[in-house]
Amino acid sequence: MDRPRDGRLALLLLLLGHMITALEVPLDPKLLEGLPQPPTITHQSPKEYIVDPRENIVIHCEAKGKPHPSFSWTRNGTHFDIDKDPKVTMKPHSGTLVIDVIGGEKADAYEGVYQCTAHNQLGSALSNHITIRQSRSPLWSKERFSPIVVQEGQSLVLHCRPPAGLPPPIVFWMDNNFQRLPQSRRVSQGLNGDLYFSNVLMEDSRNNYICYARFPHTQTIQQKQPITVHVIDLDSLNDTMADYFNDTDLFSDKPVGERAPVFLVPSGSLSSQMVLRGEVLELECIADGLPTPAVSWTKLSGEIPAHRASLMNFNKTLRISDVSEADAGEYRCTAGNRLGSVHHTIRVSVKAAPYWISAPRNLVLAPLETGVITCRARGHPKPHIQWSMNGLPIEDAPKDPSRTVEDDSIIFSEVQTGSSAVYQCNASNPHGYLLANAFVNVLAEPPRVLTAPNKVYQVIENRPALLECLSFGSPVPVVTWFKDSRSSMLEGDPYVFHKNGTLEIHVSQAANGGKYTCVARNNLGISENHVYLEVKEPTRILRPPEYRVVQTNRDVLFECKVKHDPSLIPSTSWLKDGGELPEDDRFRPQLDSLTITGVTESDAGTYTCVTHTSLDQDTASARLTVVGQPDAPTDLELTDPGARSVQLTWTPGDEHNSAIKKFLIQYEDGLHQSGVWHNLTEVPGTKTTAHLKLSPYVHYSFRVLALNGVGYSWPSLPSRQYRTNPAAPDENPSEVKGHGTEHNNLVITWKPLTGLQANGPGLQYTVLWRQHGVEKDWTSVSVANVSKFVVSGTPTFVPYEVMVRAQNAYGPGPEPVTVIGHSGEDFPSAAPGLVQVVVLNSTLAEVHWEHVPLRAVRGRLQGYKVHYRRERSLHQHNSHHGEQRSESFGPNRTRGKLPDLHPFSVYSLHVTAFNSRGEGPASATQRFETPEGVPGVPSFFRVSASDLDSLTLEWAPPHERNGRLTGYTLRYQTVNSSHDLGLLDEMDLLSNQSSVTLHNLHHSTRYKFYFSAKTQQGSGPALTEEAVTILHRAMVSPQVDIATQGWFIGLMSAIALLILILLIVCFIKRNKGGKYPVKEKEDAHGDPEVQPMKEDDIMFGEYSEEDRKPLRVSRTPSSGTVPRDGSEDSLVEYADSGDTQFNEDGSFIGQYSGRSGPPSPVINSLV
Repeated sequence: MDRPRDGRLALLLLLLGHMITALEVPLDPKLLEGLPQPPTITHQSPKEYIVDPRENIVIHCEAKGKPHPSFSWTRNGTHFDIDKDPKVTMKPHSGTLVIDVIGGEKADAYEGVYQCTAHNQLGSALSNHITIRQSRSPLWSKERFSPIVVQEGQSLVLHCRPPAGLPPPIVFWMDNNFQRLPQSRRVSQGLNGDLYFSNVLMEDSRNNYICYARFPHTQTIQQKQPITVHVIDLDSLNDTMADYFNDTDLFSDKPVGERAPVFLVPSGSLSSQMVLRGEVLELECIADGLPTPAVSWTKLSGEIPAHRASLMNFNKTLRISDVSEADAGEYRCTAGNRLGSVHHTIRVSVKAAPYWISAPRNLVLAPLETGVITCRARGHPKPHIQWSMNGLPIEDAPKDPSRTVEDDSIIFSEVQTGSSAVYQCNASNPHGYLLANAFVNVLAEPPRVLTAPNKVYQVIENRPALLECLSFGSPVPVVTWFKDSRSSMLEGDPYVFHKNGTLEIHVSQAANGGKYTCVARNNLGISENHVYLEVKEPTRILRPPEYRVVQTNRDVLFECKVKHDPSLIPSTSWLKDGGELPEDDRFRPQLDSLTITGVTESDAGTYTCVTHTSLDQDTASARLTVVGQPDAPTDLELTDPGARSVQLTWTPGDEHNSAIKKFLIQYEDGLHQSGVWHNLTEVPGTKTTAHLKLSPYVHYSFRVLALNGVGYSWPSLPSRQYRTNPAAPDENPSEVKGHGTEHNNLVITWKPLTGLQANGPGLQYTVLWRQHGVEKDWTSVSVANVSKFVVSGTPTFVPYEVMVRAQNAYGPGPEPVTVIGHSGEDFPSAAPGLVQVVVLNSTLAEVHWEHVPLRAVRGRLQGYKVHYRRERSLHQHNSHHGEQRSESFGPNRTRGKLPDLHPFSVYSLHVTAFNSRGEGPASATQRFETPEGVPGVPSFFRVSASDLDSLTLEWAPPHERNGRLTGYTLRYQTVNSSHDLGLLDEMDLLSNQSSVTLHNLHHSTRYKFYFSAKTQQGSGPALTEEAVTILHRAMVSPQVDIATQGWFIGLMSAIALLILILLIVCFIKRNKGGKYPVKEKEDAHGDPEVQPMKEDDIMFGEYSEEDRKPLRVSRTPSSGTVPRDGSEDSLVEYADSGDTQFNEDGSFIGQYSGRSGPPSPVINSLV
């Protein structure tokens, strides 16, 4: 303490440089059990402790230490001997006091300041100073209030002034029915509990203004006497002044008008307020004024902290929570109405009770080590630091040469065993104090590794890995790390070594996996531990969900394909908008997908796939937009009516997430076509109005449909009906035509006007016609409700001018357009002349003719037709007659070709002219012959015989010879096993041949043949065939029937005889023993070959009842062997099952079962 200042500072710096050797005691319970430790306070009552007098007083004080500490108390600074007060007890193994006040003792007798001390042989720890005060809820002083009479418009303050309680009561205003009084910007409660009226209204008159005070600690409510308020206007005041003069407070006798604001609270233009750091600042301004003033707040020296500030009580109170030094400054409240404004400035100063910058921490040192305990606190004013040791001021504590006190630090150098103690730091200023305990524990302990042995760490690749090696020892152990083997110590990249022994690998790779060993050592010993690191592949979403736009009532699928480490088990969950999926069966999450069926609009949102393992997770999100048909437009309104126009407006319906592209406007004509809606016009989706052009004489109703990307909406409700006045037609019928249906008439047709086009009642049509170029005057007729008119007695096919005009009761339509039509046509009267035929080739001929005279056409010539047919073939063997065919040619043609003719044939033809009425007379018949052509394919072609080196071929002439056959052409070539073709040989054959034999061919060789007929015009199409020469001559005679050969017949006869003999033998064997029971004889006799036959055994015609039983036989013994005795002749060889029956003649009648045995002697003798 008396060293030079510079020396102490140098020592302090030196010791701080060695602070890293200071040791903290770990929280391992097993370790703590074996270590001595000074006391540490673990739980205590609050500094200000208000107790309920109806309950026992419990003052907490809990502490830990080794050995377990004992406890003592002081009260008001002197020792509190609890043994002398039977009402006070201390809990076992604890310092907590329980004061029994329920038994009759008053709680206020134990009010005071208490402090707990926990001590063992290593030191003493102190609790805070705990101030015990009894809660109080005093009664309201009895008062009697006279009624308050106030003139309407004046301000008014109703005082509450509740009794002082501990803690202070909560104040509120209600009526005598316990209903809270309504508050507003005009009427509100102040922070002091008074009720303020900026101006009173007649409705404020009542006799039950009651102020209530609720005391929270005792949960009691007390009320003030009711206050009566009468609000009157000036006239009523004059009438009632005499009645209330003696016992009322009259505020004014002048009329109250509007006035500028004046503050009721606070007074003046400047005030000040102090608040402690961390507490809540409440500033209040309540103003008088008419109209009711509005209050606003500003900070003159900065900004009001928006995240901590709030306006309450209709902006009359500014509340700032968790106040800091930055909140100090000047705050201005402004109250204003239309008559003016008033300001008040509040200067706010922020003080601070002490608060920790660095609270002292426990220090564990080995002998001769160095350490520092630091106690740093701030406050306003600056806190005073005072040190104590084991509860004694540091000045009065035993001297210790290893201890130096430097302001807010205690420095320990080369500590000795026995220097353990508990030090208290007290930081205080006028606004409070902080008290903290920190012990110095001098220990000498060998290293211990606290991390669990063989612990396995799993980490995701490319992420940091932290391998712990928590250790304890005094002095502090030095930790080193090894991998796999202890051949070399780990150091440098990629390893980071933390002070607590933890090994960090910044970016883990697969090569970093393996066994790690940490070694902790100090001068007292060594300890090691093994841990294992496994590096896993990261979990990744390979196919994330994608943005979806889906219509309502459809299904949607979100995919989420995941890749993960094979040793980790992934799980996938889905979120909607950051929360859980709705509990709805329509949501079907799978391992790698999410399906939503029957999508609704509420399903729209962001869906997130979360796939995670025990080590990591990956997420991916996608937006779902649900679209639907737009809602129908509403609010249809007709404006700006005109004779033939009107303005239609509407309100669009909900678009359902798909922009409206256009609106379709439809109309219904209630006069002409009720119930039928027609499209009128379309407008873009950005418009909600349309100017509609209308027709006369229509009773319009309109409706609107909206179209978006999904489809049309439902139609809107119809508008009101809008009727237009009648008028003459604006147009005449369209599609006017004139044509004839007979040779002496003219049919005039048109497309009638619709009801919308009629423009009025009484619609008629005036039909006008005259012969073009001949007649000057029009012939006319008026018709109605028809769309054609027939003019009879006209010349054949002459032009007519035709008009049709519409008219109604309001006049005719516009001048019609003249249309040229023709009267009816007649059949042509003449045939084409000079018909000639030029044969071009065997299948094509050209026909020539001259035009029919125009006058003979008697109509509009549409063309010429050539009718022709094949009469016969020129070949003597063919006399085919073909069906009639025709070719049509245009009206300007004088020649035409006839295709696809048969060669070597005789054809006949004639030519006609035709118009719309039909064909005219035929020309004279012309005959012509077609020349020869190439023949068709032969009727057949086949190989009829084959030998070692020859093949015989047969054929027949073609059905279509198309001329005189001059012969045949045969070409052939070999084909090997790989289907390669050999050289092609060719030979010509005579026309009268029908077969040929090819010699000197290769044996066992495949040949391919091409065979065709020919005329003088050349060869026709060929037939193909393939055949193979034989390998041996024995294979020849493919036509010989083996069934007719003698050797085959003899072989089949021998086989049939052998089968017959076998059947006879089987029949005889099946009849052995058929009349006698065998089972009993087997039981009574042995081998029948050595038994003498008895006379009684020979029975032919007679047998007993017992002999009627079925004969029992059996299959081969289970051993699978057949007895070598006479049983070979038994039925076992021939029986197919164990159940068989025979009749007396050998037919089956009974069941056979049991073991096989020797044959009956009788049967043997018969055989």
